[in-house]
Amino acid sequence: MLFGIYSLLSASLFVVLDAVDVAFTEASVGAGVATVFMLGTLALTTSREKTPGAHKPLLPLLVVLVTGAALIYGTSDIPHYGDPGNPIHQHVAPRYLEDSAEEIGIPNVVSSVLASYRGYDTLGETTVVFTAAIGVLLLIGGARRRRRSEEPPRPDREEEDA
Repeated sequence: MLFGIYSLLSASLFVVLDAVDVAFTEASVGAGVATVFMLGTLALTTSREKTPGAHKPLLPLLVVLVTGAALIYGTSDIPHYGDPGNPIHQHVAPRYLEDSAEEIGIPNVVSSVLASYRGYDTLGETTVVFTAAIGVLLLIGGARRRRRSEEPPRPDREEEDA
């Protein structure tokens, strides 16, 4: 929890320093996702060691390989990094660089783009990250509650419950 609080305070400091883009990232990843992962880990941790299964299913490996192949295929036709002939360098970027200080009034161009021109997009991305994290926690918590209700009561646990 201290790491989450520290991350939230860091995000507030970045806002004060006019680096809203870094603040959004810090709030999403540091205070949001890292805290959710820590709480999820604590929710999955038990006092008993689980016995390993006889074999692992191949479906997760297949899903990872197919997804990886699709991502590699998807990057095959993107323009080369830093190429001045890329479409982004012809229309949008020059306008942002030249007009953002006058239109928005924020001295940092990246912050002006993320906080004003693409503010709803950035807010939407942050909302998606938090929603996904909460959905994972709900799924994990529901499965754990179902397992716990199916287990027969243990004699040592009855003493703790009493």
